[in-house]
Amino acid sequence: MHLVFRFPAVTRRNNHHLLRHYKAAKKPPPSPTPTPPKAPKKPQNFSFHGVTWEDPYSWMSSLNDKVAMRHMDVYMEQEEKYTEAVMSDSERIVNKLHFEMASRIPNELSTFPLRWGPWLYYRRVEEGKPYPVLCRRLASLNDDFISHKYPPAGFDFRTGKTIEQKLVDYNQEAERFGGYSYEELSEISPNHQFLAYTMYDKDNGYFKLSVRNLNSGSLCSKPQANRVSNLAWAKDGQALLYVVTDEKMRPYRIYFSLIGSTDEDVLLLEESDENVYISLRHTKDFKFLTVNTLSPTSSKVFLINAADPLSGLKLVWECDAIAHCVIEHHRGYLYLFTDAPKGGQSVDHHYLLCSPEDTHSNPRKWEEVIVDDPDLVIEDVDFSDKYLALIVRENRNFQLCSVGLPLPFEKGAVKLRKLDLQYLSLPKHVCQISPGPNYDFFSSVMRFIISSPVMPDAVVDYDLATCKWNIIQQQNMLHDRTRILYGTNSSSVSFESSDAKYSNPVNADLEDDHLWNDLSEFYACEQYAVPSFDGVLIPLTVVFARDNKQKDEKPGILHGHGAYGELLDKRWRSEFKSLLDRGWVIAYADVRGGGGYGKKWHHDGRRTKKNNSINDYISCAKFIIEKDIVNENKLAAWGYSAGGLLVAAAINRSPDLFRAAVLKVPFLDATNTLLHPILPLVADDYEEFGYPGDINDFLAIQGYSPYDNVQKDVLYPAVLVSSSFTTRFGVWEAAKWVARVRDLSIYDPKRPILLNLTTDIVEENRYLQSKESALEAAFLIKTVES
Repeated sequence: MHLVFRFPAVTRRNNHHLLRHYKAAKKPPPSPTPTPPKAPKKPQNFSFHGVTWEDPYSWMSSLNDKVAMRHMDVYMEQEEKYTEAVMSDSERIVNKLHFEMASRIPNELSTFPLRWGPWLYYRRVEEGKPYPVLCRRLASLNDDFISHKYPPAGFDFRTGKTIEQKLVDYNQEAERFGGYSYEELSEISPNHQFLAYTMYDKDNGYFKLSVRNLNSGSLCSKPQANRVSNLAWAKDGQALLYVVTDEKMRPYRIYFSLIGSTDEDVLLLEESDENVYISLRHTKDFKFLTVNTLSPTSSKVFLINAADPLSGLKLVWECDAIAHCVIEHHRGYLYLFTDAPKGGQSVDHHYLLCSPEDTHSNPRKWEEVIVDDPDLVIEDVDFSDKYLALIVRENRNFQLCSVGLPLPFEKGAVKLRKLDLQYLSLPKHVCQISPGPNYDFFSSVMRFIISSPVMPDAVVDYDLATCKWNIIQQQNMLHDRTRILYGTNSSSVSFESSDAKYSNPVNADLEDDHLWNDLSEFYACEQYAVPSFDGVLIPLTVVFARDNKQKDEKPGILHGHGAYGELLDKRWRSEFKSLLDRGWVIAYADVRGGGGYGKKWHHDGRRTKKNNSINDYISCAKFIIEKDIVNENKLAAWGYSAGGLLVAAAINRSPDLFRAAVLKVPFLDATNTLLHPILPLVADDYEEFGYPGDINDFLAIQGYSPYDNVQKDVLYPAVLVSSSFTTRFGVWEAAKWVARVRDLSIYDPKRPILLNLTTDIVEENRYLQSKESALEAAFLIKTVES
């Protein structure tokens, strides 16, 4: 039986009246499409090497012109309002993404205790405070220390002992430096009595040195210095050596300071040549300090006796080229890890040399320790008293292994594969292995960070003596929590390979994958070799959710960097989970100019060969479209800093390949910045992008510079450019590029060109980082999926 509801006539009339009233109501008019601001043009002509060009927006970089800067302030405010207006309809998705990303920030922001001598050092964040506290406690009391929260404030109610000592509260440091706390250097003295550290002085734009007495907690009256770029302890912690920069940020002086002395600090070295840069470090056993001087045409290493720093500098190595040189000392021998040319010929990888400490030969004789093996390359080394840890690469697979010291090199160089290497069993898809702050020279335990595109970073303690390893800190993305384990009573994950001694590295067995909080069950990682325009194969990594609900849509992001010989950051980033779970593909193009594949790979993508990087990136973009990895209308580009140059240059050449792009603090105005640097550049910048004084370099710069090669009357992708006034590649570069793209390209409101100004503290604040990431992800969803 059907139930029929009948309404009284009056009710029907009332409803009819309401219905007529509802239909008569007019919808609010749609919001007008925001109009992008138009930057004033003040054309200026420039000439160099017989080439003349016009720059209509050069006024934006006239930092000393008060009128220009007032115009810039007004223009930046207009840009800010325009970005807000364009993104106003995405407020809900921004908030949702921000909530997702912020919820994945680990609650426990403490670092796992690092043992050095009798002490355990660590940093922890107190509830409700933005900056951490540096603490330590005696290792002998650590067995009863299960959590950094209990006992509270480091007080053990069971024993009545205070087991935690606060060394530096960076919230109080923020009060010293105008509400902003950013530390660059931090070195505890080998006698554990002092801490030397540098804090960024925002008002003056440099790092300021302070030394704190760890027993009293008070600051030492000296040394106190500005513009400090390096520091190292000597005389078992009784003296400090530090490097200061000139006004152009070039490290050029080394000073000696005796702690507790009222005497003036002693100038040990001053480099007057404006092309020479100085760096300073101590050997791990604190027996020596090494001073590196680097110029475009030479590299030198000097040795200082740490017991008597005033005895002078002794030259121990030099070569007629820019080279990476690190010297360590081990039981009467000096070890040099370098990529310097051999016999006048450039080499592709680092190698290890050795020389007796007390040699009388002049010049000093260095012997090769390990025979070159192009199929098993040494990427990095770390010394302890009894072991040598090596990060190696076999083909494109990174591995971590160790060998006992001393090495058997007395009869000549040995093959690495012939040594009794102990390999750490690793998860799949490792993209990076980074050594931790392994201060304790006499410990057999070393700390490393293992990274993968489908696994949160794992901090691992590796006992080189027993071949046992512990995963001591790793975020568990499946439960949105962080595993941080302390003390011998904790259930830290241990693993001892039954095949600890074998000559060929292998990955962990499948049943051991769960130890690593590996996410490969949910997210796939695929590797490709993409032919570039000249036939060179470019490594491409692709990550996507296995349960991809948008298989037909396939939106995707292509990351690239390709500069300074640096590894492309392919590590798992929790903020990308929000896009992966929405069906996005995350891809990484390891273009030439980057690191991880030898020195030649880097050199083939810099200076006059920078076009290789750009063409490699374009080839990878075409590949993932042709192979239907990403929908041809839904590919976005992503570049950070120098990677912003790569992406913007690729957009200039193939704007139709990309639907959107995110450029974070990008380098966009290469010609003008390299010719007339507003903020000081270092030798590496010119080696990477070219010396404008060299006509071939200059012509190459003009050929790839994003600002100088914007296409006219072409539809560009939607672009979100994030920048800040404090970055080395200043906000004026981003503003100039944005203005020129709008001026020359075809205007399409569905493809906006946005400029987003970030705050200075974003890099140090995880909450603000997640907010910026949410805006970027929402921008991509808005412009790519619509």
